[in-house]
Formats: sequence, C-alpha cells, structure tokens
Amino acid sequence: MLYPPIYLDCHATTPVDERVLAAMLPFFSKHFGNPASVSHFYGWEAETAVKQARETLAAAIRATPEEMIFTSGATEANNLAIKGVAETRFSRGRHIITVATEHNAVLDPCRYLQSLGFEVTFLPVQRDGLIDLAELEQAFRSDTILVSVMAANNEIGVLQPLAQIGALCREHQVFFHTDAAQAIGKIPLDVEAMSIDLMSVTAHKVYGPKGIGALYVRRRNPRVRVAPQLHGGGHERGLRSGTLYTPQIVGFAKAVELAIAEMPTETERLIGLRDRLWHQLSQLEGIFLNGHPTLRLPGNLNVSISGVDGQALLLGVQPVMAVSSGSACTSAKIEPSHVLAALGLPDALAYASIRFGIGRFNTESEIDQAAAGMIATVRGLRE
Repeated sequence: MLYPPIYLDCHATTPVDERVLAAMLPFFSKHFGNPASVSHFYGWEAETAVKQARETLAAAIRATPEEMIFTSGATEANNLAIKGVAETRFSRGRHIITVATEHNAVLDPCRYLQSLGFEVTFLPVQRDGLIDLAELEQAFRSDTILVSVMAANNEIGVLQPLAQIGALCREHQVFFHTDAAQAIGKIPLDVEAMSIDLMSVTAHKVYGPKGIGALYVRRRNPRVRVAPQLHGGGHERGLRSGTLYTPQIVGFAKAVELAIAEMPTETERLIGLRDRLWHQLSQLEGIFLNGHPTLRLPGNLNVSISGVDGQALLLGVQPVMAVSSGSACTSAKIEPSHVLAALGLPDALAYASIRFGIGRFNTESEIDQAAAGMIATVRGLRE
C-alpha cells in the first residue's frame, strides 16, 4: 500500500481543522442568509455570525471590530492597503518604503505604483534576514506616506521588529502596514503596542479555509483612510464591495480563536519539532540555515545544501515528504528565490534550498522520517 508523503509545507497552506469545518458547515445550508439582508430572520442570523467573527478576529490583534475589513485573502488586503493609502495620501507625498524580502503581494503593488509616478525604497536585509533599523530611519523622507514590512517572512520565517518599526513610523507620522499572513495565530500581535496602522491577515495559513482574509484599518490615533479598490454595493464600510462569504468568515474566526488559545503549547511543541529536524539534518556536511536562528516562526526551517542540484533534490524527496523551495506563489519560476538572493546567497545555494513548514498535525515520527529521507537523498545525489 502506498502512503501519501508527509506534509511539511504549512507556509504554503494548511489543512482545515475539523473543528473549523464543523463551525462552517451549518452556514452553507441551514443558516444560508445574506448578512446584508437585514429585513428578515435569515439575514439576521448571518449578520450575527459575521459580527461575532469580526469581534473574535479584532480581539486576536487588540483591534476593534469596526476596524476589520473582510477580503478574499491577504493578497487583496495588501493591495487594498498599499494602493488605498497611496490614492488617499498622494497629495501629501508619493514615497513608500518596503523591504526586498517581502511577498510579491506587496512588491508587485509597489512596483505598480512606481509606474504611476510613486517612488519606492526597497530596503535591503542583513544576512539573518532582519532589516537594519538605522537604514529604515535614514530612508524616511518628508514625502514618505507608508512603510510596509511583513511580520513573518513566508520563506525563511524571520520575525521583523514590529514594535520598533511602528515607533519609527509614529515619530515620522507615516502609516505602518504589515503583511501578517504568516504571523496571525502563531505569534502575539498587538496593533496598539506595535503602532500598526494596517494589517493584512488570511485564514488558510492557520488551519482555516482558503478564499477569506481581512485588512485591519486603524480608525483613531491616527485615523487611516484608504480608497476602495472594489466598487459595487458599499459593503464593509464602503471599503470592499461584495457579498460577504459567511461560512468562510465563520471558519476564519474559529481558526484564529483556536490558534490563539493553543498558541503557548503549540509554539513550544513546534520549536521542539523544528529543532529536532535541524539537529538531524545538521549531520550533513555543507548544510546552511537561512534566516535568524531564533527570531523566526516556530515551525519554520529553511536550509540550503551545497553540492546538489536543487530540482533533483526536490524530486528526490517527493516520495517521502511534501516540501517546497520557497513561496507557493512563485514555485513555477526557475529563478532563485528573491528572498534568499537578498540574504546574499549565491545562486547555487539559493537553488538548492528547502523550506520546511512544520504544522499542527506533524509528529516526531514524521520529523524523523523526513530527516532520514532528506539525508539519504542528499547523500545519493552527491554520490
């Protein structure tokens, strides 16, 4: 009997937790109303469910429910944040600061704005993947309107110093946006303590359904205004038109609620599994850890291996495990990861990199099997 490979690609997506699915199912059939239909019982049911979900998600990041705008995912949320702020603040300035290692859902909107006449500073990162706060400080200009720095990197898992970045943005009276798609439910997030003005989040990285996300938009101290990118029915305070997908919203909230409740024990467990994997893989000669050794997501391990072909390595481990060499959104490209290139890795090492995304349902036995499979594949390729 053939067994499916061990799933170790939780930064690409995660399976929906059965508890999340159970919460969603009634809203596909029994409670099917449109939350915007406020003239009858079915609409009230759905409206109540959406309201409760909004409260849950807001509490997870220390926001208020009115500040949570539902979107189709983090990509749409990033576009709404970056383009929306650019459109409302262009008379104040046309300079944006971001980081070379951001997800393309941030980099591409910034490049689009460049084509419209905006100027974008793409900050470099240090060898460990962290930005240099002194370089950020120097990058501010009188016409800077937005800083966008992701909370946790989707490839190397590095956690940027959000509170310090937020403090600098406050000092310069510049809005601070963070792509927290990989961070929600995995590390503590507090929009007040971290001085975050806009935050993009999504459900499918945290055992919720695909196709649902949210953008936090600060309403006071300071009030942030963003221009809508979708027009139609005036939903979500006019910022994002479209009928709300109630089952997905309910699932999103349940997924985040579970992740927050289980975060202390799950963080410790995932760090244990990650360190167990690295301890075994480090037996290999010519293996290198990418990103900061400790300031990273609990379940992230990104390594480069010298002396092997990257494509052959990925193909070789497929019967044992499902892993990737970088972002799922760029997995079809043959170029080396722009994140690893920003760390200063030569192309040969960047090509021969593996991203392990360890998750809720992985076990010690699976980690040991994965390590053994990786070691055997590398030694076979080298021979």
